[in-house]
Amino acid sequence: MEGQPHPYAPTDLKLPGYAPNFLTQSTIVSVYGLSSLLVVSLIWILSGRYRKLAKIDRLLMCWWAFTGLTHLILEGYFVFSPEFYKDKTAHYLAEVWKEYSKGDSRYAARDAATVTVEGVTAVVEGPASLLAVKIIQLHTSACRFFGTAYGTAVYFLTAYLEGDHFAATSYHYYVYCIGANASWVVIPSLIVIRCWNKICSAVQIQGQKRTKNLCQKEASFPVVLKEITTAR
Repeated sequence: MEGQPHPYAPTDLKLPGYAPNFLTQSTIVSVYGLSSLLVVSLIWILSGRYRKLAKIDRLLMCWWAFTGLTHLILEGYFVFSPEFYKDKTAHYLAEVWKEYSKGDSRYAARDAATVTVEGVTAVVEGPASLLAVKIIQLHTSACRFFGTAYGTAVYFLTAYLEGDHFAATSYHYYVYCIGANASWVVIPSLIVIRCWNKICSAVQIQGQKRTKNLCQKEASFPVVLKEITTAR
């Protein structure tokens, strides 16, 4: 079954049984945007119950909840639904990937590297991101960066090395391939910088404590020596 002609690049990409989108781009984006806003708002409200949390920590909880659910639900569906482009039921998640494939046809084509990266992201980084929400809520000092930037880097590098010719139009390339992934470059980078600054600050404080203790020991040495001499 050949199906209908697809809108993806390259035009000779074989997608037997392809079924076009039932939902419009605006509908797909609106549902995703509203769902994301709902998640972020809910986490922000719930995190407000913990007064010890700073605003930056509450924002990080919102981010990790959003990215974790995106990995688990959206990317998880892609990984385990190899023939989503054939869907004729207007299933929302299938519609998302049909639309997104206009910006990167490797998803419709089931490119091995893309499926692998998305699989690791969905199965490992998804739960780890949700775990980060709990870690922040508990106010522990555990690492809160789980390889998101690495996965995004692999995504862009493999596209570049393979010729970067997977977008149907320049519009789809910049809106989907670049724009939709930008937050997974910018925000993890800011988190890394913040963690690095905290590490440097902790090391500096520890160094100052050691120096202070050493100075105290050196200052007390003449007194101890005098007491020993007097005792003799």
